[in-house]
Amino acid sequence: MMSEAPDFSLPKTYDFKATEERLYAWWESNGWFKPENAPQPDGEPYVISIPPPNVTGELHQGHALFVTLEDLMIRYARMRGKAALWVPGTDHAGIATQLQVERKLRREGTSRQELGRERFVQACWDWTDTYHDRITGQLRRLGTSCDWERERFTMDDGLNAAVREAFVRLYRMGLIYQAEYLVNWSPGLQTAVSDVEVEYSEEQGTLYYFKYPIAGAHLDDGPGIGYIPVATTRPETILGDSAVAVHPEDERFRDLIGATCLVPMLKRPIPVIHDTYVDREFGTGALKITPGHDVNDFAIGQRHGLQIINVMNKDATLNDNAGPYAGLDRFECRKRLWADMEAAGLTIKAEPYTMQVPRSQRGGEVIEPLVSKQWFVNTKAMAELGLAAVRSGRIQIVPERFNKVFYHWLENLRPWCISRQLWWGHRIPVWNGPDGHPFCAHDEQAAAAQARLHYGRDVNLTQDEDVLDTWFSSGLWPFSTLGWPADTADLRRFYPTAVLETGYDILFFWVARMIMMGLMFTNDVPFQTVYLHGLVRDEHGRKMSKTFGNVIDPIEVMDEMGTDALRFTLLTGSSPGNDMNLSIERVRGNRNFANKIWNAARFVLSNLERLPASALAAAPQTTLAQRWIRSRLQTVAVEATRLFETFQYGEAGRQAYDFLWGDYCDWYIEIAKNELNDPDTALSAARTLLEVLEQALRLLHPFIPFVTEEIWQHLRAFCLQQPGFGLTEWPAALIVQRWPQADPDQMDAAAAEHFARLQDVVRAIRNARAEAKVEPGRRITALLAAGEFSDLLSAQRDVLVNLARLQADTLIIAPTLSAPAQAVTLVAGGVTCYLPLSGLVDLDAERARLQAELDQATATIERVERTLANAGFVSRAPTDVVARERARLAELQQQQASLAARLAAWTA
Repeated sequence: MMSEAPDFSLPKTYDFKATEERLYAWWESNGWFKPENAPQPDGEPYVISIPPPNVTGELHQGHALFVTLEDLMIRYARMRGKAALWVPGTDHAGIATQLQVERKLRREGTSRQELGRERFVQACWDWTDTYHDRITGQLRRLGTSCDWERERFTMDDGLNAAVREAFVRLYRMGLIYQAEYLVNWSPGLQTAVSDVEVEYSEEQGTLYYFKYPIAGAHLDDGPGIGYIPVATTRPETILGDSAVAVHPEDERFRDLIGATCLVPMLKRPIPVIHDTYVDREFGTGALKITPGHDVNDFAIGQRHGLQIINVMNKDATLNDNAGPYAGLDRFECRKRLWADMEAAGLTIKAEPYTMQVPRSQRGGEVIEPLVSKQWFVNTKAMAELGLAAVRSGRIQIVPERFNKVFYHWLENLRPWCISRQLWWGHRIPVWNGPDGHPFCAHDEQAAAAQARLHYGRDVNLTQDEDVLDTWFSSGLWPFSTLGWPADTADLRRFYPTAVLETGYDILFFWVARMIMMGLMFTNDVPFQTVYLHGLVRDEHGRKMSKTFGNVIDPIEVMDEMGTDALRFTLLTGSSPGNDMNLSIERVRGNRNFANKIWNAARFVLSNLERLPASALAAAPQTTLAQRWIRSRLQTVAVEATRLFETFQYGEAGRQAYDFLWGDYCDWYIEIAKNELNDPDTALSAARTLLEVLEQALRLLHPFIPFVTEEIWQHLRAFCLQQPGFGLTEWPAALIVQRWPQADPDQMDAAAAEHFARLQDVVRAIRNARAEAKVEPGRRITALLAAGEFSDLLSAQRDVLVNLARLQADTLIIAPTLSAPAQAVTLVAGGVTCYLPLSGLVDLDAERARLQAELDQATATIERVERTLANAGFVSRAPTDVVARERARLAELQQQQASLAARLAAWTA
C-alpha cells in the first residue's frame, strides 16, 4: 500500500536540506526502486550491478561520479518503461580491511598473531559491520535508486557459495593450479598483490654502471674483452643474476655471445646470451638477467632455460643465496654491495636517473617482484571467449577506442595469481592430506570423502592457509549477485545485465575478468555494454591528492550546496572515457540552476492560483511564443532521447539546462507575464507554462532528482485540485513518470523560424544598450526597417517592447525607413534597427572612450604584426607560442573592426 505523499506547500526558497532525506525515504518506502514497482513491471529488464565500493572506504569524487552516472541510467530506463533493477553491494576489500584492522589492533596493544586466525576474522567482521552503514548511507545521500532489498556483500553466504563453485569448477577443468611464479610481493603486508594494487611513482633514483669480469680475462683488458659493462637501478639484485644478455645485432658485444662472465663479488659463472628484448640504447646496451626478481627477466629466463635464483626473503631481507650479504635489508644491501664493488674496482659510474617505482596502493612501500608458490588461473581459453565477445559486438565498449586496450591486454594475458597470504577473505577451498596431496571441494566433508577414496582410510586434512584475490569474487559479481550458481528467478529474468559502468582504469583488472568468468560459467555475456568514465580531477586538471590539498569532499559539497548541484556538475562535466575537471564554482553555478527552476515554478504556481475563473471559461488563443516554446520542447525531448541512447549524457543535460534556463525562463516566462494579463491568452499561457515545465522536469529528473520531484509534486497537487488546466492523469511520483514522448503535432518549424528572427532583433538591441551603458530600466526609441518581416514584427510589437525595453509610442516598424542622425545601426535577422540614443548617453564621452579603445587595439596589433614579421622569432620560438600569437592577432583585428564600426555609428 502506498504511503502518504509529503506536504506540498511551496516555500519561498528551496531548502535542499529539508527535502533530500525526506524524498529519498519516501521513494524507498513506496518501493519505487524495485523493478516490480516500475511503471511497466513486465517491461524489458534493464539491470546494472553496482561496482561494489570497499566496505572500509569513504565516499570520494570517483564514487560520486559512478553513482550519479548509474543512477542517471537507471532513472532514465525506469521512466522509459523498463523494469529497471540496480543491484547494490559492497566489497570485503581483503587487503584494505586486513590492513585497517591490524592497525586498530596495534593501537590496542595487540596483533593479528596474538588473536589467532578465528578471532582476527571475527574482528574483521566487526569492522565490516561498523563501516558498512557509513558507506551505504553516503551512497544514499547521492540519491541512488538501488533496490536495497537485493543488496549483496562479496562474503555473504550466497557469494561464498558462488566463489567455491567457481573455484571447484576451474580446478576440475585443470585451469586452476599451484606453482612457483614471479608475483608482486608486498614485504610489509607479507602477501602477493594484484597489478591494480601497485601504483607506479615517478621518482629520482640512480643508475649504477659496473663491470662483469669475463672468465679467464683481466679487467685491465677493457670493455668487451676483460669485462662486459652493465647498468641497473637495483644493484642488490645482481646477487641473483643468471645471465647477461645483449642484442644479437649489437656489434659491440657480438664476440662475447656464448662467453662466460662472473657475477660481481660472488664470482659465480653465468653465460652471456643474446635476446632481441634487449634495448641497445639503455645503459650500456648489456642487460643483467635476474629471473627471480624481474618480470621481463623471468620471461627471458624461461626462453633460455636460465636458473631462477631467489636472493630475498619475504620480509625483503637477503637470504643465504646472497652469500656475505645475507640478512641485510634490500636497500642496505644496495649500499654495501656498491661500496664493496667500488673497493674491488668493479664500478664504472653512478648517475641520477628518473625511474618508475612500484609502490603498494596500501601503505606506499616498494613492491618487490618475487618468485613465490601461489595459486594461478590459466586464463588463455577464457581470454579467447572475451575477445570474441567484444569483437563480435555482443559486448559494446563505450568509448570504442578502448577496444584496442582491451584486445591488447587479453592477447598478452599472463596466468592470474589468485592467492593472497591474508586471513580476511574467501579461504581457498583446498584441503591437503598428510603427504601434501590436495583435495579441492565445496566443503571439508566433501574433501574428506575424496581423501578417504585416495588413501583408503580417514586422514587429517589441513585447509590451505591462503585466501582468494578480491578480484576473483568480484569477477563473479554480475551473476553471483542474482543468485548463481542456483537457478533463481532473478538470474533467469535479469541476466545478462544491461550496462557495466566503471572507470577506464580497471578495464582489465575487473571488467575483463567479469567478461571471462561470465562467459565461462553462464555461457553468456555478463553485460551488453561497458561504459567507461574518466578520473575526476581538480579545476586545474591535477589528480586530487591530500598532498596537493586539492581534495574536494563530496559530502562537504552536498552539505553546503545540495546533492543536485553536485550531481549535475559531475554529469554535465563528464564524457565517456575522458577525465573531468571539477571546480566548486561550477557546483555553485548549478546550485543556482536548482534555485532558478524553483523560482520559475513559484511564478507558474502563483499565477495559476490567481487566474480568474473567467479566463478558465474563455476560449484560449495561442501565440507565436507559445507555439515556439512547445515546439522547442519537442525538439529538445527528441534530441535528449537520442543523446541518452548514444551515451552522451553530459550533452543531454546541457541541452535540458539551456532549454529550461534560456528558452523557458529567460524568454517564455518573460513573454507570459503579459500573456497572463490578456483574457484572450491567459488560459493558453497558463497551460503552456504548466505543461512545458512539467515536461522539462521529466527531462531533468535523472540528473537532479530531488528538486525536480519536489516541484513536480507541487504541480501534481495543484492540478489534481484544479482539473481545469487539462492535466488530470498523474502517477504518484515523478520517479515513476514516463519520459517525455515527442508530439509531432506540436513540432512547428514556422514558429521556430519566426521566433528565432524575433530573438535576433531583441538580442541585437539588448547588446547595443549594454555597450552604450543605457540603464537597464530605461526605455529607448527604436525604428525597425523590417522589409518582408514587417507584418511578423508588427504582430509581435508588445513582445519587442517588453523584451527590448522599448518605448511603445515611439516604436516604428515599417518595410523601409531612412536612417536618423546619430543613431546606432544594427542588422539582425534580416531587419535593420536604428536606435537614436542621443540624450540618453554622453555622446562625446562615448566617442572618446571608443576612440581610446580603438587606438589601443591598433597599437597592440602593430606590435604583434612586427613580432610575427620577425623571421628569427617565427623560426626559433616553439610552435605553440607562434600559433598563440597568430590567434591573438586575429582576435585583435576582429576587436578593431567592431570598435571602428561602433565609433562610426556614434559619429554619424
